[in-house]
Amino acid sequence: CEITSASPWIQEGTGELKQIQLACPTGLVGETLSVSGLGQNQSSALLRITLADDIFHQAVFTATEPDFVVPKEGSAGTVALDYTWLGAEHIWAGPDHLLFVMGLLLLVGWNRRLIYTITAFTFGHSVTLAMVTLGLFDYPVSLVEFMIALSIYVLAVELARGSAGALWRQPWWLAGGFGLLHGMGFAGALADTGLPQSNVPLALLFFNVGIELGQLAFIALLVLLTAIGGGLMGERVGVLRPLPVYVLGGLSAMWCIERGLEVLA
Repeated sequence: CEITSASPWIQEGTGELKQIQLACPTGLVGETLSVSGLGQNQSSALLRITLADDIFHQAVFTATEPDFVVPKEGSAGTVALDYTWLGAEHIWAGPDHLLFVMGLLLLVGWNRRLIYTITAFTFGHSVTLAMVTLGLFDYPVSLVEFMIALSIYVLAVELARGSAGALWRQPWWLAGGFGLLHGMGFAGALADTGLPQSNVPLALLFFNVGIELGQLAFIALLVLLTAIGGGLMGERVGVLRPLPVYVLGGLSAMWCIERGLEVLA
């Protein structure tokens, strides 16, 4: 291929964008495109290709998946799979989000209220994820990150107080309200990768699906660990209940201090 035109690197959100036009006598179908130099810390590159016959492709490059073979036909399934994986990867790489989910489980227990509470959290972060991604409003990133840490700290304090507070009786208000904050954090992660302009709704939908699948997998892991612990220790497993509360409180307090200093900086 020969480069017929190329733009300079320009800032787009938290990333950089470069557009290149190529003339390829034998075409790109079946060829492998690669990106080198991506770090292991969630850095990624979004490739968008429009071929001469208007077939559109997109791919997400990561350090572990740096290659893309150009197929014959464009597929919405590729967008769905890529962004589902990105959503699940982000929730598992974000300890603050996972700890908040764990705190909600400790708050409500394994009963019907868990369904209401997780649904409220899902609804909250889905709303702000969509609104921010679609450009309906902007927000100060450092302040939102601080508020996310504060949400975990509030949850830890409520757990330490016992079942006397109002949040124990109606935890879905806490889950839904703080879910709005966590959705802004998810939107920031999505902005780092970018969205294929011809498939924005589809990519946004499946990024959110990936987040939900990641949450469900984490909940399933907690259920498994609880069952194993109960089987090994019996009733004595109850003495370990304060441990995750102290972990929530300690980590969230540290994050509040760190992120609070960034807000003031």
